[in-house]
Amino acid sequence: MLASLSIRDIVLIDRLDLAFQPGLSALTGETGAGKSILLGALGLACGERADRAMVRAGADQGSAIAVFELPDGHSAYALLDEAGIACEPGEPVILRRSVTADGRSRAHVNDQPASVGLLRALGDVLVEIHGQHDGRGLLDPKSHKHLLDDYARNAARISAVARAWDTLSAARRHVEKLKADKARAAEEETFLRDALEALDALGPRIGEEEQLASERRFLQQAETALSDLQTAAEAFSGSDAVSSRLNHALKGLERVRASLGAEAAADSAQANAVSALDRASGALERALIEFDEAESALGDAASAFEVEPGALERAEERLFALRALARKHQVEVDALPALRAELADRLDAVADGEGRTREAEAALKAAEADYARAAGALSETRKSAGEKLAEAVMAELAPLKLEKARFRVAVTSDESRAGPSGWDTIAFEVSTNPGAPFGPLDRIASGGELSRFALALKVCLAGSDSGIVMVFDEVDQGVGGAVADAVGHRLARLAEGGQALVVTHSPQVAARAGHHWKIAKAEEGEQMRTRVVPLDGRERREEIARMLSGAEVTEAARAAADELMAS
Repeated sequence: MLASLSIRDIVLIDRLDLAFQPGLSALTGETGAGKSILLGALGLACGERADRAMVRAGADQGSAIAVFELPDGHSAYALLDEAGIACEPGEPVILRRSVTADGRSRAHVNDQPASVGLLRALGDVLVEIHGQHDGRGLLDPKSHKHLLDDYARNAARISAVARAWDTLSAARRHVEKLKADKARAAEEETFLRDALEALDALGPRIGEEEQLASERRFLQQAETALSDLQTAAEAFSGSDAVSSRLNHALKGLERVRASLGAEAAADSAQANAVSALDRASGALERALIEFDEAESALGDAASAFEVEPGALERAEERLFALRALARKHQVEVDALPALRAELADRLDAVADGEGRTREAEAALKAAEADYARAAGALSETRKSAGEKLAEAVMAELAPLKLEKARFRVAVTSDESRAGPSGWDTIAFEVSTNPGAPFGPLDRIASGGELSRFALALKVCLAGSDSGIVMVFDEVDQGVGGAVADAVGHRLARLAEGGQALVVTHSPQVAARAGHHWKIAKAEEGEQMRTRVVPLDGRERREEIARMLSGAEVTEAARAAADELMAS
């Protein structure tokens, strides 16, 4: 509900703070006192068009702040969350709008800068204004489908239609993709076959490029390495080779040792010579052994570098072929096996595309049938609910002095306009005179009739807009007596458990209100100012009596006021 409205420097209002309560609130006063200023300020806070003419003369800027207290789960919280404005469920929503004397405006939500578009979106779910020239709320044709579905309690049916639509949309996309794939694959068939033939002939493997590059580097170095190894091997062969010289030296030592005889070791004078000869012989023997091992290892190394003739050319030829094919397809060499699988799938689509397409088209037909059943059932429910709503509204029109008017809910089904909420276009239409054609509510009804039509509709739709504030501007225009009493009675019913504001000149309507404000204009110094005074008890009685009798309040008027307030 609207908890408070604060206005600063708007037209004739310099400073005003109003606190509202649940139920029906009446705003009364003489014509021109400024009742429309309050509604204009509320509209400004809720995102309506800002005009520099709204700024009070002599002020730099004007502003309006509307504070709303909402139930948990209200749609306003979802809008705030989507806009990135922090607001906990149950926390008040504060809309603030200012406009400068040069026409610039700024918007804030909960003291955070916001776009006017967000303010307007919030206003649409928080306030419903019904006035002579207002097209919001019930009078907006865009809202009629949602209102009728709420009235018909169609939430589950709409969910079923939405699910069927999602399935149908996915099936359509699948068929379109298969057809596109088939057409593209058919055009590429020659290319695909040639590409697969080349890939199959080459048979690329993952990791092969690195293996071939490593093998190529080895083969390139093998010739030089083999030459160096052969040069080293030559040092081991020939008559002047190291092994020959070592053997010759060893034999010489053995002859010296033999010449000394066995008894030389026992002779202390010859023992040192024998020991030295033994050590030298041992060292030569070990050197010969190491030399033999080195010669064998050198042979093994040479064998390792002996490669098959043409191996380098073959390795380079395959490596270059792999890289050339990868460049042709603009992929890495390691991606060639995956490319082969992809191209094979695309080629299979040429052969298998017809079967796949037939299966997808069968699934599409099934999805179309499911959607048609769900949308058709929803349409029937809407038509039935539309008839019931029209009957209920017609029952409300006569007491509101609209007995010659007719109302209907036009439900037009068009399969070409199918969507997630069905294929229906829904419009509330009226005929205000016998024999006159039906037409849109906001175009056919006159200014005074619009508010009463909206009231009749709202009474019949009561409960579908939880937490919304309903504002009726001069809903009683041109009526009085029993009709005005009927208007007041319906407004009071409508405000039960909710909140409604009515700007009225009718004492019958004002008497039905649970809260009453009088709006008056007075001269202060050289300027006019609008003031809003809460009325209670005797003051309220006097205002209703004034509305009954005019400028001079009589005792009879006071008595009539008492009677109205007591009824």
